[in-house]
Amino acid sequence: MINKKILILFAHPAFQKSRSNHQLVESIKNMEGITFHNLYDQYPDFHIDVTKEKDLLLDHDIIIWHHPFYWYSAPAILKEWIDLVLQHGFAYGRKGTALKGKQVMTVITTGGSRDAYQDGGFNQHKIRQYLIPFERTVTLCNMDYLPPFVVHGTHLITEDDLDQYAVDYKKILVSLRDDIFDLEDMMEHEYMNDLLQLNKKGY
Repeated sequence: MINKKILILFAHPAFQKSRSNHQLVESIKNMEGITFHNLYDQYPDFHIDVTKEKDLLLDHDIIIWHHPFYWYSAPAILKEWIDLVLQHGFAYGRKGTALKGKQVMTVITTGGSRDAYQDGGFNQHKIRQYLIPFERTVTLCNMDYLPPFVVHGTHLITEDDLDQYAVDYKKILVSLRDDIFDLEDMMEHEYMNDLLQLNKKGY
């Protein structure tokens, strides 16, 4: 039984070149209760239909921002979407409570390893620190920001590892959709990947 509807807002300007994102997307195609919304396909001219996007948000319980980790952030169209759709009086402000209680999760792919995204590592900071603007945006809109699902090392990733990431992505979406994960348990982890690994081990 499906408890929650999930909206995946996918943003990749060079999707045809991304082996890792193709694998992730293929793994969740045609899943019941999940709407896959490719922003670059839908709005190649960046003319976002704000009313349509608001209706999609209202019709779903969980929003996924799925994108490559471009320059420690997201591709331009997702920022455009945030700027235009999350309006004052709708998503935030004294009367902006339309999205209250919904959940948001970031799904990102990055060429850097997890070790590279540590204090003192090559990128100097953790992924979660780079995602603070997204987290604060979600919090301002009275929604819950879940830990991200991260695919590291995409430049050198093996087919077996990529297959496992795809399986894990689907498992996480099923668990969110069917309300299997407890919110407090999710919030205790740096990545959703970590919560899934603990569940596999039976902890």
